[in-house]
Order: sequence, then C-alpha cells, then structure tokens
Amino acid sequence: MSEPILIDVTDIKQYVCCPRLVYYRYCLPDIRPLTYSMEVGTQAHQQEEEREVRRSLKTYGIEQGVRLFHYPVVSQTLEMKGKIDLVLVVPSWEASDREVVVVEYKYSEQKAGPHFKVQLAAYALLLEETLQIPVRRSFLYSIPRRKAELVPITNALRKKVQEITQDIKLLMSGETLPEATRMQRRCPTCEFRRFCNDVV
Repeated sequence: MSEPILIDVTDIKQYVCCPRLVYYRYCLPDIRPLTYSMEVGTQAHQQEEEREVRRSLKTYGIEQGVRLFHYPVVSQTLEMKGKIDLVLVVPSWEASDREVVVVEYKYSEQKAGPHFKVQLAAYALLLEETLQIPVRRSFLYSIPRRKAELVPITNALRKKVQEITQDIKLLMSGETLPEATRMQRRCPTCEFRRFCNDVV
C-alpha cells in the first residue's frame, strides 16, 4: 500500500485564495515560474529573522519563552506537513498552562485574511500532534508594518482546515481544473494568469 501524499500547509492557504493554484502545483508541476515578488518575500523573511532575535517577546504578549525558527512539522494522521517560520515555547510550572505559539511572517501590510488564518490553524494542528502541547493562539507578523496580529486558534478554524484538506485530496485525485476564484482582484499579479483564459 502506497504512502499517502502529504499536503503542504501552504497549499491550504493557496487553496483559499484560489483552488487553481493547488491544481497547477500538483497536476501541472513543471509550469510554475519564480516571480520577483517571491524573491523579495524570501529575502524579507531572512532579514526579519535577524531582527526577531533582538526583539522582545512582549511583541506577542509573552514575558519569556524559547524561539524555534524554521520548525518542521509532519503528520501521517493529518496527511499534512510544513515548516513554521517561528514557534514560541512558553514555559510554565503548571502542565495545564504549557503553551506553544505559532508565528508566521508575511511581506504585506494587509490584515490576516481567511487564507492566512487557515494556514496558522493548520500549523497549530500539526504542532499539537508533534509536541502534545495545546496551541491556543498564533500571530501573523507584518514585516512592512513591524506589527504582530493575534489570530486565535478556534474550533471553527480547525474544522475548516480539515474540510480544505479533503477538498485538496479530491482535486488531486480528479485532476480537473477547478472553477476560477471569485477574488479576481489578485489575478493580474498571479504567476499563473497566462494559463487561466477565462479570467483577466
């Protein structure tokens, strides 16, 4: 029996933006171009990590804790994998108060949209399984604004992650081009725009 394909957490985020992004990645894997904005985003992430080491954890409402960068997580049960920008391990004398916090950097000034919220929730599910410590909150850190936005990990978000995971599995097995996204304001800057003849 073959091993299940592990869905990358970034695929969950991309699926919310536009299911076709995931279709192109898995069903037409050789066509994705590297764009200038991707390169800029990667460089910004690297620079932000250098600042993070010097930054107070009070940015995240935490007095003290341990920072873990590029933390890999994988689950055969959830059939997901990913690498978290930053994990904060918050110490406590009481086992019930132990906590880990997910932090994701983004090179954008916009607030956390649904796509980022499900990404953070997916990381939370993976972390909980890996470390057996609850994840109640996460943060989306805007690099241009130098601000961290709190995103609580709710039951609704957890359920949404599971639903999207199932949708992606169906997309991968069916290999049928999904309907175009309804959020077509992003289409003009999409690296796949030349493959979608039914949108701008």
